[in-house]
Amino acid sequence: MKKSVYFLSIIFALLLISCKPITKEKNSLENNEKKIGVLLVNHGSVAKSWRQMLLDVEDQVKEEILANPKISKVTTAFMEYTEPSIATRMKEFDAEGFDEVIVVPIFLTVSSHYSHDIPVILGISADPKAKDYMIGKEKIEVYKAKARVSITPPLDYSTLLKKNVERRVNALSKDADNEGVLLVAYGDAMYNQQWEEMVDDIGKYLKVKTGHESIAYSWCGHLVGYSIDPTVKGIEQLQELEDNVIVIPILVANDPYFQKDIIQAAVDHVAGDVYYTQDAILPEPDLNKWVIDITNKTTESL
Repeated sequence: MKKSVYFLSIIFALLLISCKPITKEKNSLENNEKKIGVLLVNHGSVAKSWRQMLLDVEDQVKEEILANPKISKVTTAFMEYTEPSIATRMKEFDAEGFDEVIVVPIFLTVSSHYSHDIPVILGISADPKAKDYMIGKEKIEVYKAKARVSITPPLDYSTLLKKNVERRVNALSKDADNEGVLLVAYGDAMYNQQWEEMVDDIGKYLKVKTGHESIAYSWCGHLVGYSIDPTVKGIEQLQELEDNVIVIPILVANDPYFQKDIIQAAVDHVAGDVYYTQDAILPEPDLNKWVIDITNKTTESL
């Protein structure tokens, strides 16, 4: 009887020892799971209406993004002009122990902001001149996070912009055979070729989809000194070809400075029939879907 108890004690002890590696392995797997966050980044604006449209995007996509069990947090940052800044949000991710942060820039196409400024602000691109300019003149804080950062592509790699502009053109169009279309975008000196390609591609798409043959574009941002003149000139050139002109802002959100003080002022400056609404790409359900899709695809690739 004593022998039986002795052998049972040995077997029980061996079982306890054999279970320990399994427990350690399970804990190790749990500890190796990455904590992933998502940061929606946009340019930022002094206009509350502009900022709110981007915050609305976060509200509209958050639930579906967080349905992905690998993602723990979704938030928004403004590149400049206002808080919360990119640095503020990245510090929060670090404080909360995130291992990975997926940065989703809500920018139209490749630009100096997308390709250059955001990587510098995130501390993943080394450019002493740009860093000094941001910290000194623009008062933008540069912060390199402990978390690993992945940046997704901009909007124009998909057909989203083309379909958005097509819808807005159709909403204003009365007779495509007698109308020209002017696309008004911000512009970018460093990446002028890419911006020209973007509006040119939209123009080609419109010719097929809406039947408008006369399509032109103009810039309204820093590249042209925020002047109304390029938009005025674009409208007048189209009026030489067509009876009426449709003006479409290729701008992410609605900022009274651009939609009203620049584009509307240009429309008011010219004679003739010009169709224009002070709108923007947002609100756009397909943009929300794009944010969700690109986030999930990037998460799977980590």
